[in-house]
Amino acid sequence: MKLTKTTPMSFLWRGRCGMGTSLRKNKPFITLMTAQAISGLGDWLSIVAIITLVGLKWEATPMQMSLIILSLALPMALLGPVTGTIADRMERKTLMMFSDVVRGVLILLLTLATNVWMVYGCLFLTGIFSSVFIPAKNGKLKELVQDEQIKGAMSLSSTIDSGTKVIGPLVSGILVSLIGTYNVFYLDSATFFLSAILIFLLPKAVKEVEVEKRDGPSFKKEIKVGFSFIKKSRFLLYGLFLLGVSLLILQLSDSQIIVLLRQLTDVSPDLFGYTVTSAGVGMLLTGIFLSKKTDYNAFLYMCFGVLGIGAGFGPMAILTHYDLSLSIVWVPLLGLIAGASAGFVFIPFQAATQEKTPVHMTGRVFGVVNSTTTTATIIGPLAGGTLATIIGIIPSFIVTSSLLILLFIISIAVKDKVEEETDVTESQSTTQGATPL
Repeated sequence: MKLTKTTPMSFLWRGRCGMGTSLRKNKPFITLMTAQAISGLGDWLSIVAIITLVGLKWEATPMQMSLIILSLALPMALLGPVTGTIADRMERKTLMMFSDVVRGVLILLLTLATNVWMVYGCLFLTGIFSSVFIPAKNGKLKELVQDEQIKGAMSLSSTIDSGTKVIGPLVSGILVSLIGTYNVFYLDSATFFLSAILIFLLPKAVKEVEVEKRDGPSFKKEIKVGFSFIKKSRFLLYGLFLLGVSLLILQLSDSQIIVLLRQLTDVSPDLFGYTVTSAGVGMLLTGIFLSKKTDYNAFLYMCFGVLGIGAGFGPMAILTHYDLSLSIVWVPLLGLIAGASAGFVFIPFQAATQEKTPVHMTGRVFGVVNSTTTTATIIGPLAGGTLATIIGIIPSFIVTSSLLILLFIISIAVKDKVEEETDVTESQSTTQGATPL
């Protein structure tokens, strides 16, 4: 069989591993997930150390503190489609290794930083290479996993992402107090280098490039391919809309939870930490549940996930208004519900997108997805702070809950139209010049 540059790698891998191979026996997949876990931990391990350095030692202003997260998120929002295209044009294994090594070096440079602008610069560059790693990882995953196991694989990948977001900051806080800020930077840098070593052990993509670069589409046109592919699928188009809008609405209140909790009389100093941890545990539980299922209605799960988030935030505002006692119990419980529901929005969409997207386009498609979600996480907190300032913190939570419930109703109303679509994978592959197998 002769290969073109768009021959699906998952087909080749099935030929090696056999159709009956389970994810637990797929050693390259396990290696990739281990590297993702270590790299993801590295993404979050330095957060508390950076905040401690800038906020306590340098006594940064509130605006300077807000720019810390913005420095990481902005390049992912702006460059997602571009880095996604790069991930489809180049060998993904090499890109992931390069991204990890560069991020490891950048974290080391933080130990030499003497002002916030040096920190912003390192974090901005780290965000750029993180935006390269994510679409490359998603594309590599599809190369290594059989099509019928994609949902389970993506659920596990999303579970790892959720887990590192919960574990990373907690571990970072402990390590900062035990070994100091700069030693945490050294340890964080080492996680990226370790991830690069694991990725080095992965097989390279088996492909033969037959089309000369001058005959292929321009880089600018290739960036648009991800948008075009999503527009041809009702599920991907509305699913991305549902994901982006629900995340935007979620961030309106999520960023203001600490302000809401301050309204309680019996608020514990640790209540916010418990709530964030409960939300993370909720997402982990959803990921574990979905990783064991391969046949489910992704859009329906997303709809009820949106409803569940609204059902978590609404009661939280109402019970806070009435200053209900035992907040140490009911606030984390509602956080658990909201986190689990958020998992039902994010994980099924990512799994279904991976399933519907040809392997040679995963970088571009997930570049658009990551850009959309990151933009929502940037705009949401800013809009949430403005809304809470104008109408008050409790009304803003009620508005958030109401908008999510309204979004659920609209989504259920269009559910049948969204699910009635032809498979865009075949038509898109044809336009890309793929050789039929």
